Amino acid sequence: MACASLSNAAATAAVSGPAVSSAARVSAREGGAKAARALAMSCRALGESALKRLPNSAARSRLATSDFFTPLSSAALRSAASAASALPSSKRTSHHAAAAVTPVASANGSGSSGGGLAIDLRGKRAFVAGVADDQGFGWAISKALAEAGAEIILGTWVPALSIFETSMKRGKFDESRRLENGNMLEFAKVYPMDAVYDKPEDVPEEVRTNKRYAAADGGFTVQQVADRVKEDFGSIDILVHSLANGPEVQKSLLETSRSGYLAAVSASTYSFISMLQRFGPIMNRGGSALTLTYIASERAIPGYGGGMSSAKAALESDTKVLSFEAGRKWGIRVNTISAGPLRSRAARAIGFIDDMINYSTANAPLQRELDAVEVGSTAAFLASPLAAAITGTLIYVDNGLHAMGVAVDSPCVARVEEPDKAPATV
Repeated sequence: MACASLSNAAATAAVSGPAVSSAARVSAREGGAKAARALAMSCRALGESALKRLPNSAARSRLATSDFFTPLSSAALRSAASAASALPSSKRTSHHAAAAVTPVASANGSGSSGGGLAIDLRGKRAFVAGVADDQGFGWAISKALAEAGAEIILGTWVPALSIFETSMKRGKFDESRRLENGNMLEFAKVYPMDAVYDKPEDVPEEVRTNKRYAAADGGFTVQQVADRVKEDFGSIDILVHSLANGPEVQKSLLETSRSGYLAAVSASTYSFISMLQRFGPIMNRGGSALTLTYIASERAIPGYGGGMSSAKAALESDTKVLSFEAGRKWGIRVNTISAGPLRSRAARAIGFIDDMINYSTANAPLQRELDAVEVGSTAAFLASPLAAAITGTLIYVDNGLHAMGVAVDSPCVARVEEPDKAPATV
């Protein structure tokens, strides 16, 4: 099996052999080099036969002149990584390179058979703000991070906290909580949080004395929550901003008041800046901060009003600036996902989510409804070492809708001829 893996890998090495083999050899030298070299030597003959399978002489030449055959088979890499993990941290190579190429047993219990890439977040801790039920993107992201092995901490909007905790206790989320390995999604802690307020002195008296807010244990402002997370856990590796609110979202922009517009930007955009200001200092170097946006930031979406389109546009701009500032200051990455429409409880409050889903299904390159799991998987990737060089980036997870310039289902335009579908293969 190990020799077969080496043979199959040779085709890939024709393009990136030197870079991959360099990382592999560094990992091998740090631990398990002797066993790795022995296995590589035994596989050399079979590996060389892969030259004949490459598409052209140029590719064969690149491979033959590279140092690909010095590196290691999949089994050797696993052996080397295992030995390296036993070394003191000061003697290990960069965890980005090692984790990116080392097959690992996935947290969902299926393991990794025969090598390959895997998202491994074991030993990582994530704080996810904005989870109030089991339907939205925040829940899907939390679950995906947990599937990869991360410990999950939640920040839940104060007015929704009691209902959320009661639903958890009564088992209403049990079906959604079940992980691939049969275990249940668990949260290390759930904090009351209202990201509109940065610190205690910002909270108005009428909010402070509100029954639900007054019952919030230990404070609910961004600063108070960050302080409590530091006290309870010490540090985090992943920060997820999955919250937004526009009190006048059902109004057109021309009808939106100044207070409604500023409220949308405050809750949906500045809250991310506030969170990063206060959680950044307790994030481990190499960590990941992530937020969510929507295509209304760059396209006119009638019905998505109240300043929310402006708030999302600002959020995307802030992602770029914060990627530089937070990257230089704390060594963390900042990205955003532009997700397609989802039939969540929060989205239904806008009032036209079914229309947007139907429009997307009819006009996107992939004619299917978006699943929140797909956003969760993308978030897990961005939080992992596999995305170690990705920051300041917007990634669309919308079945390709953002790429379209014409509504192909519109009776006002000529029907676009769809390419013939490829014949099914057995």
